Amino acid sequence: MPYRLVIFDFDGTLADSAAWFRGVINGVAERYGFRTVSDEDIAALRRQDSRAIIRHLGIPAWKMPFIAHHMRRLAARDAEAIRLFDGAAELLATLKARGIVVAVVSSNAEANMRRIMGPGTAALVDHFEGGASHFGKAAKFRRVLRRARVAPHEAIAIGDEVRDIEAASAAGIAAGAVTWGYADPDLLRERRPALVFERMDEIARDLT
Repeated sequence: MPYRLVIFDFDGTLADSAAWFRGVINGVAERYGFRTVSDEDIAALRRQDSRAIIRHLGIPAWKMPFIAHHMRRLAARDAEAIRLFDGAAELLATLKARGIVVAVVSSNAEANMRRIMGPGTAALVDHFEGGASHFGKAAKFRRVLRRARVAPHEAIAIGDEVRDIEAASAAGIAAGAVTWGYADPDLLRERRPALVFERMDEIARDLT
């Protein structure tokens, strides 16, 4: 069905931050006292949902906000090294040209997202909601719905992790999953999102 509002995740969905993440994660682990990871570990963890990953790394819940804040600071430091996926800017422009409201909800900071996107592409986004807690996206989705004055059945949230699908369900909106991000595509398909996208150009094609 056509949607009036499309809410995107940022890292792993619009922004290709995987290499950056791999470059900083073990330093963060040493700072906050959780398990470091090898490339082989990361490949295996892509087949796990967020709760299983957190258990594997040994991160207590009380540390999560501090780790998230530190990651946002690192992303601000390294923003020039992170790029959008090919076709992401064109996708946002296409959706806007078709009259669709575009939002971005992320655990990353709004200022970081704007820097990575650049002013021209950031201007295509009607609503930013940054700083979402790891399992707090559903509340951000509801906030965007209110700000955009769009009913839940007219919106879809598109992300690259199981928690994005779970948050969409909790907010009563459709979920779309992309296969080029952090989570393994088969894991995402198991969670039965409304749509699965294997290429960036499929999103505009399938949503309008």
